[in-house]
Amino acid sequence: MHESLLLSLALLLAVTLFVMLGQRLRISTPIFLVISGLVLSLIPGIPQISVDPELIFLLFLPPLLYEAAWYMPWKELWRWRRIILVMAFGLVLFTATAVAYVSSMLIPGFTLALGFLLGGIISPPDAVAAESVLQSVSAPKRVMSLLRGESLINDASSLVVFRFALAAVLSGTFTFHKAAVGFVSVTLLGVGVGLVVAGIFYLIHRFLPTTTRISILLTFIAPYMMYLGAEEVGGSGVMAVVSGGLFLSYHNNEILNHTARLQGSGMWATIVFALNGLVFILIGLELPVIIRALGEYSPAEAVYYALVITGLLIIVRMVVALGASAFTHFIGRYITVAERNPGWRGPIVLGWAGMRGVVSLASALSIPLTLSDGSPFPHRNLILFITFVVILITLVVQGLTLPMVIRMVGYKEADGSLSDKEQEVAVRTRLLTAVLNHLDTKYAGETSELLNNLRTKITNELRLVQSPTLADLHAQQLQHAAILSDISQVKRQELRRLRDEEDFDDEVLRKAEARIDLTEEVNDHPIRD
Repeated sequence: MHESLLLSLALLLAVTLFVMLGQRLRISTPIFLVISGLVLSLIPGIPQISVDPELIFLLFLPPLLYEAAWYMPWKELWRWRRIILVMAFGLVLFTATAVAYVSSMLIPGFTLALGFLLGGIISPPDAVAAESVLQSVSAPKRVMSLLRGESLINDASSLVVFRFALAAVLSGTFTFHKAAVGFVSVTLLGVGVGLVVAGIFYLIHRFLPTTTRISILLTFIAPYMMYLGAEEVGGSGVMAVVSGGLFLSYHNNEILNHTARLQGSGMWATIVFALNGLVFILIGLELPVIIRALGEYSPAEAVYYALVITGLLIIVRMVVALGASAFTHFIGRYITVAERNPGWRGPIVLGWAGMRGVVSLASALSIPLTLSDGSPFPHRNLILFITFVVILITLVVQGLTLPMVIRMVGYKEADGSLSDKEQEVAVRTRLLTAVLNHLDTKYAGETSELLNNLRTKITNELRLVQSPTLADLHAQQLQHAAILSDISQVKRQELRRLRDEEDFDDEVLRKAEARIDLTEEVNDHPIRD
């Protein structure tokens, strides 16, 4: 127990140090963690890392999927719903089928069920990795919206494929028709359970006397309850977490107050950072272990199989992305679509952004070591090796070249769309105008020094937001933020002196410090270029 705890803490410390180093070197975090893990595994004396397959799905996936669902923009999800569904369901099924047939013909002794198992593992791209890479370039928002929506749903669809293929391997039979019917039923059952559990948590938040800490704790419990509840009744735990997370995210303003949202956001950011970091560093740490356990396959054979299947994945994704664009252009004549003429640049960027990551690794490591009769699981180490190579190549090679691909194709945001800065100005203007109108209507006959000061403050802020040029506004805000930061430091220095005096309780001083923290948090996020 002590050794496991020490190893876990050491891994978390290594993740933290490598992330800081990667940021200093300006290398995408997932890519740098994978490479760092691989380098660490080659150091003599480093202990062999083994992960319990049964805990992978339960420990890692529920919070990661829930957090992704919580922060998925509803407008973007609805706007791009057709292409997202095509990529999340159609592409996953097409990819899994292509991998199944090619691998069963390519690898001796590889059955169709094992092929679908492998296809279910490596079919879903990872938006965390793609988003981390795209942050270093001015990637169009359309690409990020499509990647987020696709990864949110394709995680679920690919894991349902994985589940049925695994059951087929364990039972020794695989029927495509039964698997297709089961896919639909398990998916719908998972969605239903997720919505029911989410509804229960919604009622708890709304009608029971929760505190901030209780509310945050409930958000952490919810994904595990959704996952376990769906798995218990034979549904998809992944679909339950995704659907339930989307439901509660939509109603978050009703169930959480501002304090719970602020504190919960920090908690979830830390948890997801730790889980993602552990998974990516485990990719590098596990690869040498998998290579040593290949058994009947030579490293050259295993690399050959992995490269062929990786190339197949890239080609299939590119073909589907370009095909979806052509179909959208055609069908746009008859129905309303989000973008009438997507062109070829966007699909190429979207196709090249198919980097694999967390879900693929979790699926691969969750393959049991033995069958129900106690015999070794067939080709398990080869499947793990192929998965690891697919993740490495798509993450490192495609990840490092993705910015170059964006520049080469010259993909830019559609003309006429507002930048983030322009949208922030418009939103703040609408909010401040609404407040002023409300004050003038409801409190028209009331006069007090505090009310007059409030009107003056809002009017001045509105005048600042409506500055003639955005550049002037940005410069003024930077100057204003610097002054406020200086003022905050003066307050903190005075707080330190107050702590030495006996007239003030620590609780009162902590509340004052919290107000300073909140003010600094707001002031640290001005409208950016």
